Amino acid sequence: MTLSNLTLATAAGDHRALTLTLFGVFVLATLGITVWAGRQTRDAADFYAGGRGFTGFQNGLAISGDYMSAASFLGIAGVIALFGYDGFLYSVGFLVAWLVALLLIAEPLRNSGRYTMADVLAFRMRQRPVRTAAGISTIVVSVFYLLAQMIGAGSLVALLLGIEGDAAKRWTIVGVGALMVLYVVVGGMKGTTWVQIVKAVLLIAGAALMTVLVLAKYDFDPSSLLGAAAHASGKGDAFLAPGLKYGATGTSELDFVSLGLALVLGTAGLPHILVRFYTVPTAKAARKSVFWAIGIIGVFYLMTLALGFGAAALVGPRTIKASNAAGNTAAPLLAQQLGGGAGSTGGAVLLAVISAVAFATILAVVAGLTLASSASFAHDIYANVIRRGRAGEREEIGSAKLAAVAIGAIAILLSIFADRLNAAAVVALAFAVAASANLPTLLYSLFWKRFTTAGAVSSVYAGLVSSVLLVVFSTVVSGTPTSLLPHTDFHWFPLENPGLVSIPIGFLAGWIGTLLSKQSADPAKYAELEVRSLTGLGAH
Repeated sequence: MTLSNLTLATAAGDHRALTLTLFGVFVLATLGITVWAGRQTRDAADFYAGGRGFTGFQNGLAISGDYMSAASFLGIAGVIALFGYDGFLYSVGFLVAWLVALLLIAEPLRNSGRYTMADVLAFRMRQRPVRTAAGISTIVVSVFYLLAQMIGAGSLVALLLGIEGDAAKRWTIVGVGALMVLYVVVGGMKGTTWVQIVKAVLLIAGAALMTVLVLAKYDFDPSSLLGAAAHASGKGDAFLAPGLKYGATGTSELDFVSLGLALVLGTAGLPHILVRFYTVPTAKAARKSVFWAIGIIGVFYLMTLALGFGAAALVGPRTIKASNAAGNTAAPLLAQQLGGGAGSTGGAVLLAVISAVAFATILAVVAGLTLASSASFAHDIYANVIRRGRAGEREEIGSAKLAAVAIGAIAILLSIFADRLNAAAVVALAFAVAASANLPTLLYSLFWKRFTTAGAVSSVYAGLVSSVLLVVFSTVVSGTPTSLLPHTDFHWFPLENPGLVSIPIGFLAGWIGTLLSKQSADPAKYAELEVRSLTGLGAH
């Protein structure tokens, strides 16, 4: 038995009842919130947008809860613990991305649409082709993001309960998938939003507690913490400098540029983030919600420094890798160490508490993702493409609930084979797809007068297809021991993240498609959209 497995067996064996109790308390509490919210849901505006009754502060907390996912808490802490400085670049990219969302997207999107991103894209375009493309893109991005959350869930519960073997992890993934579908089907946007608010408070509190405990170990001297982390890593000063993951070769330098582009531009194209702007009553509240989100998320990502370097110093990369090769269990292992170590009551309690918080994170984010993708299917593809606008609200909401079940099943099946990947890396792929397919079309629609239906459809499909294909033919899927298919090798694309290539393709396709289009843009429609996006006049 390895050191890691012995640690887990001791901690989980003696205190498993505590662990299961904490998990059960959170699940029951969130289910209670969901049932309560479900009783308040009466129409499509309630189901899709929470009745547009949330304040800027409440929505800022919910956005934070939606954004600070398993990738943030588990994946980034693991990447920093294993790669030092290069891992922290994820935190920087995730935070800076909010400036793009604030300056370019939040207010115009809230003013111009009703429930989904496609409402904005289709405002001055032909409805059916644009809504079809936007709906497909939304579902693909959401499934990529869901993969990361499921990976985190499997790793977390396996760690916490001392479970070994793939079968147990698969049942964990199935259980998380069933819960996320239940949240969406019963609670809609109101239930999902309140779960995200509760989760954001718990996550910030848990991360703050661990940060204080880590810094206390080194007399609140960050330099001492960084020095201890560098020593324990076995890499010395190189652990605190660029190059362990990115920069050693020309290809890895390009991969870093690609990652940075995807992270900075991707947030403004993420469907589950975009729909949050529809839950507030005014454009001013939308701006306030982004300001609150930036502040909360910024504080959290600063704390990931302490979590990642603390895990490197106090747990050690070797133990972390023995537990999970991608580093997804670094934060829970750090919690156990801070509580007193393996076998101690304090270690078991803190491990259980932090793991329950991480589990709350996963449940809240997967609910938001499932809601965004199922709403896009129901509102864009079913109601406006298949039914051509003739579907009633009850029929549309019913199709959204069925779509939630189908999307949940797809995410579960794909997640079963993806446990070798780091959660933060998989989320970065979702950002790349969003930045390639969604962001160019949104920006062109809002700010380019000549943009046409052909340009919109070209931009979405070109960005979507290119990004997904490049991922399929990269080392993410094959060619390395940590790939989805480790025993085969058909990769030819050298970068792990496709953003450097696929994002320009998305923008270029929209421009070329518009120039080659035989149909000209409607200047009156653009003028109406411009007035609405800037003033909110006529919104909703």
